[in-house]
Amino acid sequence: MARQETLGDWLSDQGYRAKTRGEALVIRFSIPAQRLASALIAGAVLLSLAASPSHAAAKIQRLVSPGGIEAWFVQDATVPLIAMEYAFAGGAAQDPAGKSGVGNMVASLLDEGSGDLDSKTFHERLERRAIELSFSSTRDYFRGSLRMLKDNKDEAFGLLHLALTSPHFDAVDVERIRAQVLSGLRRDTTSPTSLASRKFLEVAFGDHPYGRQANGTLDSVPKIDVVDMKDYVRRVIAKDNLRIAVVGDVDADTLGKLLDKTFGGLPAKASLTPIAEVEATKPPQRAFVPLDVPQTVVTFGGPGIRRHDPNFMAAYVVNHILGGGGLSSRLYREVREKRGLAYSVYQSLLWMDRSALFIGNTGTRADRAGETVDAIEREIRRIAEEGPTQKELDEAKSYLKGSQMLALDTSSKLAQALLQYQLDKLPIDYIEKRNALVDAVTLDDAKKAAQKLWGQGLLTVIVGRAPQAAVQPAAAPPKAN
Repeated sequence: MARQETLGDWLSDQGYRAKTRGEALVIRFSIPAQRLASALIAGAVLLSLAASPSHAAAKIQRLVSPGGIEAWFVQDATVPLIAMEYAFAGGAAQDPAGKSGVGNMVASLLDEGSGDLDSKTFHERLERRAIELSFSSTRDYFRGSLRMLKDNKDEAFGLLHLALTSPHFDAVDVERIRAQVLSGLRRDTTSPTSLASRKFLEVAFGDHPYGRQANGTLDSVPKIDVVDMKDYVRRVIAKDNLRIAVVGDVDADTLGKLLDKTFGGLPAKASLTPIAEVEATKPPQRAFVPLDVPQTVVTFGGPGIRRHDPNFMAAYVVNHILGGGGLSSRLYREVREKRGLAYSVYQSLLWMDRSALFIGNTGTRADRAGETVDAIEREIRRIAEEGPTQKELDEAKSYLKGSQMLALDTSSKLAQALLQYQLDKLPIDYIEKRNALVDAVTLDDAKKAAQKLWGQGLLTVIVGRAPQAAVQPAAAPPKAN
């Protein structure tokens, strides 16, 4: 099944837990209706076994299989469960121009029959063994997830091998999935959050691939054919752009053999279209999308800080103070507690391979949208000019250090984090070093990061009944470097 995500893979996930991607990963699933019951059954079996203390303190090994497949691996026999996360560089940015959504269609169809198994038989095999298998096309990566009980590992890895190497893309399955995707896209046309997400990407990235919708559009999805999907698989799913993380009850020798059987037969090299570097449109500016709904949605953001930037950790900490700290954040206090303008408001740092953003979201009554935007802009301007206080910095650092263990308290969470660290090109001992990096952030560092992030103002998208402030025309799309 495909994992669907909004705002180019980011917005809903970030707001759901108010965390920064890669530091505390949250992945949100959108499961097709006919599979929901079986997914819940499998999930109940696996979740009952998933919790395992002290995962973050476990030893992380760099495993290389006999066939040369590399993985970051934590052996943990606390529960008889294995979780694997993996990713191929590529993702939605590799969708052909005019056919956004190809990667998403592939993700939705890989488990719809493969090898000598039709779709029905393939899913029956998964359900019988309580195997969770899913795929997603995110902005820069085609990702996959596999979870199983230890005793079912051979069948689980075997089914994944079939899905990756011999998908059917049968016409009946393609049209069923296409209909599901189009149904979701039609719903999005009346969703203020979806419309705000779409418009924000257009304003931020213009015609760069990051400005496209990962799940496609009502115009593009009907144009996607089986040739497009097979070509995507040929170009993207290969060994040289593969990263893997495994956590669970399996020894290194056994895992190495499983990795070879699963991934060893893939093409040696991917054939990716180069993606240009791009900086998001410079703020400030606003855009308005009219929609007759009771609640107005406000999405705001601007250029962010790349993961490899030396000031990243300072930005991560100060972002927690402004909008990432849930009930303790400045934006929450100013917008919700003091003024009662919204039920929630949050902001996140988001980074991609070729760019970075900060982005936030809130919803309010139409007649208070202007006041809400003013409150957000005023607080962001204040932290950009003054920075945080020492007390705020100390409290944020204490929380971020203490929350690390809780963020990695299951096999799946740890596997997701280890995969993200690889994609972010962090060292294998990053978990051990991370709290020291947080501790090293000074008040001066935090002030500089705040000025760099928010000193230019905001890109703001308002979706609702009537604009509450003057709407400025969008600037020319950003140029790729």
